[in-house]
Amino acid sequence: MDDPLLRPAAEGDLAALVRLRDGAARWMLGRGVIGQWRPGELGEEHFRRVMAHGEVWLAESGGCVVGAWELWWEDEDAWGPRPPVAGYVHRLMVDRGVAAPGTGRLLLRAAEDRVAAVGRSYARLDCLAGNARLNAYYMKAGYRVVGRKEGKPQPGGAPKSFTLLEKALRKG
Repeated sequence: MDDPLLRPAAEGDLAALVRLRDGAARWMLGRGVIGQWRPGELGEEHFRRVMAHGEVWLAESGGCVVGAWELWWEDEDAWGPRPPVAGYVHRLMVDRGVAAPGTGRLLLRAAEDRVAAVGRSYARLDCLAGNARLNAYYMKAGYRVVGRKEGKPQPGGAPKSFTLLEKALRKG
């Protein structure tokens, strides 16, 4: 399968984003990852809000949405007030039924490239503290643990604890 086409999400993509998120949540639950995401937790309004204040990107291949991610330019709930030196990657999602192996890593690199393209030096993300497998995935991708956030508010759910991870990006 060819590399997916990456593009900013639009209003017409909201239903696909919700389906992708719910599918990723079901995939996690089916593999015993409890406490990360739940189907039905986020609807179209969530993605509409993110598009108004940040960016949502889609990956398409063979006419199918195979993945997406959110990119925020600040994240005070997890990181507190910070100077504008980073982009914050959220909700990296892959449709395991149609995406080629390695798609998640490709999307993460694309998010990092987008952060670097606007002149910011770091990609940051948070990962559910209890999800050791996902924390290891991000560390293998070059992220380092720089802190922990207890009780971060969650859209549609109770606050949770997160590992804060950061990756220095190459300039230009």
